[in-house]
Parts: sequence; structure tokens; C-alpha cells
Amino acid sequence: MNTVMEKKQETIDTVFSLSDLIGIKVLNGDQKIGKLGDVAIIEKDKLPIVTHFIVHRSFGRKTLLVPWERVVAVNVRRIIVDLDNVEQYEGETTESQILLNDHVLDKKVLDMDDNEVDVVYDVKLVLRNGVLYVTDVDLSRYALFKRLGLEPFIKLLFGGTDFIKKETLSWSYVQPLPKYLGSFKGNVKLNVLKEKLTEIPPVDLADILEELSSEQRLVLFNQLETEQASDTLEEIEPRVQRQLISSIKIERAAELINAMTPAQAADILAILPASEADDILKLIDKENAGKIQYMLDKQDEKIINFSTSQFIKLPPHTKVGNVLEGFREIAQDRDEIMYLYIVDEQDVLLGVIDIKEVLKAKADDKLADIMTTNIIHLNPDNTLIEVAEMFSRYSFRAIPITDDRNVILGVVPYRDVMNLKHRFV
Repeated sequence: MNTVMEKKQETIDTVFSLSDLIGIKVLNGDQKIGKLGDVAIIEKDKLPIVTHFIVHRSFGRKTLLVPWERVVAVNVRRIIVDLDNVEQYEGETTESQILLNDHVLDKKVLDMDDNEVDVVYDVKLVLRNGVLYVTDVDLSRYALFKRLGLEPFIKLLFGGTDFIKKETLSWSYVQPLPKYLGSFKGNVKLNVLKEKLTEIPPVDLADILEELSSEQRLVLFNQLETEQASDTLEEIEPRVQRQLISSIKIERAAELINAMTPAQAADILAILPASEADDILKLIDKENAGKIQYMLDKQDEKIINFSTSQFIKLPPHTKVGNVLEGFREIAQDRDEIMYLYIVDEQDVLLGVIDIKEVLKAKADDKLADIMTTNIIHLNPDNTLIEVAEMFSRYSFRAIPITDDRNVILGVVPYRDVMNLKHRFV
């Protein structure tokens, strides 16, 4: 954001990171009076609001405490305030004021049993209708790299920052800080273990659990109600799933598995040793266990049994115009119509074309001219679980099956593998 945002005229939420604001210049009109050193807040309702900007000045001059009402505009380059008499706002913060930079940033985040969850690397603020709210604490490694000045290197090496998992936590999960802080040296505590834990979405809770030590993870997980524990277990990565299930009592594991759909349960039991999975299945509802066992068995079934022969295959010399003119007839009764499979007289697979490429091509182009020859394919002995992994990796809508001579034997649609729960439940 390069333009100054007039706070009173702002109608769309504007998001700031505390680290972007600390240290930027503060202007009284067009005269620089110092740099932003901290942000004072009060905890009100669910979200705290900013009450003062703490402005540090050079040459030993006293710090300014600028009320939010005197802030005219703010962005990540400068803050503009309106002060008739600058010296009137000189002073020191009181022990009752919460300072985001001093009291919150870089503090450890603890749960209610004093288990360390993470570290606050940044704080998210949102300007809404003239009020600056504190909405989240940022626990992500990206926030740390950004503050260290490594953001350009992250983008250079990785092509962006999407590879770093987003880890923010709503301020509503943070306990009220002590009333009289002074220069706070303690840790930020989460008010989540008992009062707020049920409000955290399972996918966010899974992220928190994955970051904890095995001992801390088990303590937190054991305090979840069955439904939330089951939903959270589904979101956790396989390595941690195995550790958790192996650490809890088998009766508790069976209770959680029984609360899942058969497809979800099969996904988790498939990563366990067979003996452990069998022991759990013996303890759950018989009808549910039967469905889960059926799906577990199906994961080892050969993919050829799930393929379709109703797909579009065409010779390489076919022109795009002919395909478009006759597509309704060509695609009739076909199970897979989003890809064209280009074959020779012996059905040897030569290439694949996404229908979108056909629509963009010229009418006189031959299919051989626009087909992809670097083909991802399956072999008849691949299992369902292997194919599911390939779909997850490549994001195709269908994958062909070929033999050792590259003859196409069939096509496996995405929906028939990745939505197995709809077939078996």
C-alpha cells in the first residue's frame, strides 16, 4: 500500500502487520517528529483496540504518547498525526497499558498448562470504520523470516511464500494480560485448553498439535471431546496420526475411529500396522467395521478393475475442426470426455490433449501438433492407494493405464478413486 489511508474515510478493511509499522516515520502535518516505537491497546469485548501510538524521538527528547484520535492517516511508509502542540503529548506509558511491541512480540505462547505452543513473531491489526483493532497473533516462520529481512530471498529461492504454512491465532484465544505489566517479561498464555479449545477449527487445532512435542501433544489431545478429537485426527499428518493412535488407549482409539465415516477411518487405519488396525476394528461397531475393512481391502485392489474403457481415443492426423464439429457424437456415452487420447492403429498411446487445448487451437491444426507426449500413466498392477497418491500429486482429472508395450488399456477418472467414500459407505 503506497497511498496514505485516511482512517476516517476508509470503508474497506485495511490489514497491517505490527512489524511493518514499528520504526516508520511519524509526521505532524508535513514535519517529521519521530518514529513509531510501539502501539498501546486496551482489551475491549472480543478484540482489543489501539488507544495510542508511542512515538520515539531523537536527541534525547521525551517520548510522545499520541492518542489514536489524533492519528489522521497511516500506511507502511508513514503515519500522519495532527498535534497542535507536540510537547503537550510528551510522557511515559503507564503500567496498565498493553504495548504490542514490548509486551507481546517475541513472547512464547503457552497453553493453560504452561506447555509451549510457539512464539509470537508478529501481530495482525485491521483498520475498520476508523478503529484499529488487534485481530491475530502470527506464529508463522514466514513472519520471522520477514522480520529478519529474508523475504526477498524466500521469493527468489522458492518463487513465493506459499510453501510456508500460515499460522495465525485469533486474539480471542489469548488470555487477558496482567493488569499492571510494567516491562512485561512473561509469556503470552492461551485461554484455550478448557474454555476455548472447542472453538478452534479442527484444521487449526491440527496445526497446533503438529508443532508440539509428543508429550505436550498427547496432553492437549486427551482433553478434546470425542467428536472434536475425531475431526482433528483426520486433519493431522500421517506421521503424527500414527504417534497419537499408538500413544492413546486402544479403547479411545476405537471410539475416535468409530465416530468417523468409513472412508475417513480407512484412510487412518491404512497407515497403522495391520495388527494394530485389526485390534481397533474388533472394538468398533460391527457394521461400521465391515465397511471399513471392505475399503481397506479395496485399497490393495488392482486399479484395472476400476478403469473405464469408455474414453475418447483418436488418430494423430485428425484435425481440430473435425473434433469440434463432431464432438457431441464423439463424446456420446463416454465416461471420460475431458481428455483426448491419441493412439495409432494398434492402440499404442502417443499423446494426450486436454479439451481446453482443443478449444484454443486452430481448426486446421492436427491433434499430433498439439498433443502432450510426456504422459503420466499407470500400469495394471497399481493399487488404489498408489493411484490416489498420484492424483494428489498431479491434480489430473483422469490418468490412462497402459501395458508394457504402451497400449492403452483403460482410463481411471479422478472421481472414481478420490471419492471412494461415496461408493462404499
